[in-house]
Amino acid sequence: MATKHEQILHYIDELPIGEKISVRQIAKAMNVSEGTAYRAIKEAENKGYVSTIERVGTIRIERKKKENIEKLTYAEVVNIVDGQVLGGRTGLHKTLNKFVIGAMKLEAMMRYTGAGNLLIVGNRDKAHEQALRAGAAVLITGGFDTEEQVKKLADELQLPIISTSYDTFTVATMINRAIYDQLIKKEIILVEDILTPLADTVYLKTDDKVADWFRCKEETEHSRFPVVDRNMKVQGMVTSKDIMGDDPETPIEKIMTRQPMTVGGKTSVASSAHMMVWEGIEVLPVVDDSNKLQGMISRQDVLKALQMIQRQPQVGETLDDTVTSQMIISRGKSKEEDIFRCTVTPQMTNHLGTISYGVFTTLVTEAANRVLRGYKKGDLVVENMTIYFIKPVQIDSVLEITPKILEVGRKFGKVDVEVYKEGVLVGKAMMMCQLIDRH
Repeated sequence: MATKHEQILHYIDELPIGEKISVRQIAKAMNVSEGTAYRAIKEAENKGYVSTIERVGTIRIERKKKENIEKLTYAEVVNIVDGQVLGGRTGLHKTLNKFVIGAMKLEAMMRYTGAGNLLIVGNRDKAHEQALRAGAAVLITGGFDTEEQVKKLADELQLPIISTSYDTFTVATMINRAIYDQLIKKEIILVEDILTPLADTVYLKTDDKVADWFRCKEETEHSRFPVVDRNMKVQGMVTSKDIMGDDPETPIEKIMTRQPMTVGGKTSVASSAHMMVWEGIEVLPVVDDSNKLQGMISRQDVLKALQMIQRQPQVGETLDDTVTSQMIISRGKSKEEDIFRCTVTPQMTNHLGTISYGVFTTLVTEAANRVLRGYKKGDLVVENMTIYFIKPVQIDSVLEITPKILEVGRKFGKVDVEVYKEGVLVGKAMMMCQLIDRH
């Protein structure tokens, strides 16, 4: 039977999109304490089907699919621009497909404004009204209000009309940045995107016996299973090594490995791969904030996801992409003699105009990665790095990065990296790397 907490979550999930939710209302409807209702609402918010907006309240929103993550809802726009909702609150869950800056005559403005758009405009009541009639939401800049009839129209059409104290240029920059950040996030695959869900996960309970482990092994042909208590909280892991030589009637609780490593759904796949390689783990239980089992991920799941990342088109560029795209390779006679050249651009410097420590680290890591890739296909995880020294290197300097492989094995590599500017040594680092195969 579902717990009270799960029942509340199901109740919230069944509410119509755009419905306003309050702690008191949920507590009364489900006959629970306000504290229990609050915790359930917070979890619903984390799961992405409830949104809390300042000065508006908490509303039921449409759960966004991963592929639509780059589309912002009007509710998110309110948060981004510190806005105030003047009308059309019930439409806050809707997504916008583009925004239009209304810095032109009304007729021209309307040619570019259509359904699903957000018109960013100043104190122009006629534009507010016509945009709403065209199916667009409105964001009024400069802290201005609008006419009462426009607010009523917004309520009728369920299209938000929002006011912000920022100017048009600042607002457009803020929204653009939010969309760009979402594009980068879209490329990062999380554990929740690849896990085997709880319904398909085979697990044992603390009061099960060794005989139950053999039954599960026969059914699944796997040998590693999470162990949970009566509340579905992960208590341990049990493998063939743990049960070796034990009586079939021995309780699982006595032989399991306690406090196993677990991951949350929001953990990145890359981070999980790192844990698995370092700790030599084949499977990881996926848990929620209260340590309840949500599913499992295996090393094979992670490797498939890493392959998928490589095939994805690059949409939003991260800082690392910006830095490493500057690197040009000069081929030597052998792989060990490859030299990477890079010009220090303004984005790569600190407030003093010299190369930042973080950028230096990215450059030496990328050089080591590229040279190791010549020996072994796969992904590289830095286990430890020692930077012996780094001299100030100013803007527009051309650096020569020379990685030298000291050792390379099946699962690790040791690389010495030297960085020169005009023949003078300006930085030196030593790296130990773990290598993740991509089968």
